[in-house]
Amino acid sequence: MQPLSAIKAITRLVRNPTHTHEVFVIIRALSGSDLQKGLVRFRKTDVGRSVLKHRKSLMQTLCNQPLLAALPPESLGRHYFNFIKAEDLSADGLVEASEEQADALDANSDLALFATRQRDMHDLWHVLTEYGRDELGEACLLGFTYAQNKNRGVGFIAFVGCFKLYKRHGFKAARSIFRGYLDGRRAAWLPQQDWEALLHEPITSVRRELNISRPTLYHSCFSASSFTS
Repeated sequence: MQPLSAIKAITRLVRNPTHTHEVFVIIRALSGSDLQKGLVRFRKTDVGRSVLKHRKSLMQTLCNQPLLAALPPESLGRHYFNFIKAEDLSADGLVEASEEQADALDANSDLALFATRQRDMHDLWHVLTEYGRDELGEACLLGFTYAQNKNRGVGFIAFVGCFKLYKRHGFKAARSIFRGYLDGRRAAWLPQQDWEALLHEPITSVRRELNISRPTLYHSCFSASSFTS
């Protein structure tokens, strides 16, 4: 645990929210044994054992744009493809930002594979939860993510977001972020899901299967032209 490093990084992030790499500095500084605990849980699942045994890379699937583009319009994979195109993203966009964290782990270890798989899910979770890439949407998704992985670094950033976004959204910011946390608690544990298979399923079915609710409070903070999926 390195709380001083986390405070410095959150200060820099608040000043410039585009500095995505600061998120990983904070997570690394405050995580402690959170990642290892997640790996223990992951190893107990069928998907987890398969991923670790066969060294499956979610990134390879998410980077296969011809595959994603050919999926049915109602599928999760096609919605994800449309999202990254509309937002001018790439599936490997978070890799560079998280390189320092990856350098701290043995690249061939189960822990590194589990960590990178969680990182690679981030934009998929945006699509499933309908939280946009605006500051409030990112903070709400971090609240949701904290409920899922219990990572103190993630929770700390979401908590700071409640105060930073008060001026723009009032108490709705904190309420929306807390709603994200509650929805994350109610949802199935997303790290253990077979995302490679779920990409082919209708997004409405995936949301129902994983118990993911529509974030109506978050959407109420914006006009009708805001992010939808």
